[in-house]
Amino acid sequence: MPDSPPPFSRLPGGSGGSGAGLLLSGARLSDGRTVDVRLARGRIEAVGTVGSLAAGGAHTVDLGGWLLLPAPAEPHAHADTALTALTAGPPEDSPRAVRSRATEAALLQLGHGATAQRAHVRVGDVQGLTALEAVLQTRTALHGLAELSVVAVPRLLTGVAGAEGRAQLRDAVKMGAAVVGGCPDLDPDPTGYTETLLAVAAEHGCPVDLHTAADDPVRLARLAAMAGGLRPGVTLGPCGGLARLPDKVAGRAAESLAAAGIAVVALPQGDCCGTERRGATSAPVRLLRAAGVAVAAGSGALRDQANPVGRGDPLEAAYLLASQHGLRPGEAYAAISATARALLGLPEVRVEAGFPAELLAVRGDQLSGALSLAYGRLVVHRGRVVARTSAVREYCDSAAGLDLPRQSRAPRRTR
Repeated sequence: MPDSPPPFSRLPGGSGGSGAGLLLSGARLSDGRTVDVRLARGRIEAVGTVGSLAAGGAHTVDLGGWLLLPAPAEPHAHADTALTALTAGPPEDSPRAVRSRATEAALLQLGHGATAQRAHVRVGDVQGLTALEAVLQTRTALHGLAELSVVAVPRLLTGVAGAEGRAQLRDAVKMGAAVVGGCPDLDPDPTGYTETLLAVAAEHGCPVDLHTAADDPVRLARLAAMAGGLRPGVTLGPCGGLARLPDKVAGRAAESLAAAGIAVVALPQGDCCGTERRGATSAPVRLLRAAGVAVAAGSGALRDQANPVGRGDPLEAAYLLASQHGLRPGEAYAAISATARALLGLPEVRVEAGFPAELLAVRGDQLSGALSLAYGRLVVHRGRVVARTSAVREYCDSAAGLDLPRQSRAPRRTR
């Protein structure tokens, strides 16, 4: 098995179009089969045994046994505050600075495999709609590389103080925000905040994505009653407060969310943007799943003040679900792929003919190994290779004469 995929300069898609299609040869599937996969016009055209598919003019990439999976999606990112952990004082909020951070963050997550991303962006207060406009420009610039949807997040929505927030939320949707969101826990009237947000969402036919600790069962029951049946759907996260409630109370709250069709995005890597206490636990994933709640997993903070070491890596989120929440590898991966895509309103992906060509190839022959040590990755979006990550591990000479990968050259000496 190769340590890395072919050089990016020789991969279709690295320099532009892929009109001839793409043949991924020697791909290992999660069920253990090794197959060839032909892509065309943004979809999987055929899957067959190795050597059975004619290239038909398509570019060929030999995966050499790399594991081929549906690409993950990132359901909870923060584009405007990403990569600001080392900033002294408030981060620069000029359009250029926000656009630069948002672009770098989205590309980092794309390199990890997330071909679809949902980014929360603050609106209102002093910055108004500036950050939102900058992230929307990033979305346009990344077209063809990744699919970025933007969530407008106002701080206040109720009373006299929230009048500007209400107006700017509607303006944000008109500008192109695809989702309405917010932090009801930070408003003096959390129930009124939620009612206002749901009204705007119903008015514009938008999904809703709320930040909440979910540590108040009465408030959760009200939210479930208000949001039940709202289409195209309501999502909550990070919901770490549920884990601090008594099991029976949390169980009843989870059942009310499931009955209302409300999904939850857990952030197993940690809190985001101060919506919960530092050190708070992640959402009780197994309890929520047992109640019938659709649970996806996101990354949340990406090297900002809430998590200075956040990686923005969906595979790490899945790894934590498996290692700390007791999910099987397949269940953990589904939380960052199938469930996350469904939450984002995207079509299902399977490595089967007819499905969208949104794929991730990782070094390893089993899913458990991929979640543990997925250093090398090759990312396919709309049927073309859009990112590649490779890692080389070498060792110095061994006194025992072991046949190890050797260092290719010694470092230069310095005086």
